[in-house]
Amino acid sequence: MSEQAPAKPRRRFGVVGAVLGVAAAGVAIGVAAERAIVRRAHRGKPDPYADEPFGQLAYDESLTVTAPDRTPVYVEIVEPADGIMLEFGTEAAEPTLVFVHGFCLEMGTFHFQRKELIRRGDWRAVFYDQPGHGRSGSLATGEYALAALGEALKAVIDETVPDGPVVLIGHSMGGMTVMAFAERYPEFFVDRVAGVVLIASSAGRLEASALAVPELISKVGRPLLPLINGATRLTGGVIDRARRASSDLAWLLTRKFGFGSPNPSPALVSYVERMNSQTPTETVARYLRTLYRHTGYPGLEALRDKPVLLICGDRDPITPVAESEEMKQRLPDAELVVVPNSGHMVLMEHADQVNEALFRFLEKLD
Repeated sequence: MSEQAPAKPRRRFGVVGAVLGVAAAGVAIGVAAERAIVRRAHRGKPDPYADEPFGQLAYDESLTVTAPDRTPVYVEIVEPADGIMLEFGTEAAEPTLVFVHGFCLEMGTFHFQRKELIRRGDWRAVFYDQPGHGRSGSLATGEYALAALGEALKAVIDETVPDGPVVLIGHSMGGMTVMAFAERYPEFFVDRVAGVVLIASSAGRLEASALAVPELISKVGRPLLPLINGATRLTGGVIDRARRASSDLAWLLTRKFGFGSPNPSPALVSYVERMNSQTPTETVARYLRTLYRHTGYPGLEALRDKPVLLICGDRDPITPVAESEEMKQRLPDAELVVVPNSGHMVLMEHADQVNEALFRFLEKLD
């Protein structure tokens, strides 16, 4: 009897796998239909970013910085257009801009800001992939903590901008990283920080449902296939439809939660979805708890006497306008820019408006 006991669970799993596999095939049909509707809506309309070189912008130097927790952090530096590459330890006439990206993304989030910086050639800029994202390494053990992300930011600054003023520019979780850094090193903000820009960010605890969106986007392609593999009677065609559904669903979710305009560029949505889907599931799981517990209000205190620019989209379901308005209340001298018809990826979706606000802010720091 004891040898036969496992038979029922195995048989039951097979039935559940078959049912879920068929359900997944049904999802495939619905998702494929919705994606087809989206494609038809864009048919005949030129995509302004169809040939955009996402992830391929030039840089003058790349390096790897080791964070205090031993995580390798990948960094790229863009120098001013005058061709003079500043030696470490040399104080720049203009502040160095340090860009910090958000959850399930990477430095490519700032594609259009970086492109404009290269065109203007007035500022030195530092971009890096946060631990567990992009080309940076992962934490060896345990969960990611915002305090550790603040330490990683400090390590990047120490290595790339050891002297001179800096402007910190954070999107979403990148803004939270800046706040964690400010809480840990308030003295740094007295002498070194010339200004702070927080884009689609939050200083309070986010709703668990909002934080689950990147997790769903990142993981949606993975759960379907094991379930389908357990449904041995499914045909190859059904499996292929479900596999396509996982990709289509991730794309549609990215479009829904990342963008606020009715017809965003398909190429732009695809690039953001690709950044999401390439973030390892392990990274996602090890970030969620710390993001849900995040409170950046202590860090905001270090920003009270500094020029601060807050930018958000009016249709952002992940960090709604109310989050930026709350930070504005605690930083009464901060400038708040709300971009119409824009979602969480406001800096990409309406890059011209964001760049206008950003460079106007930077020029006032002179």
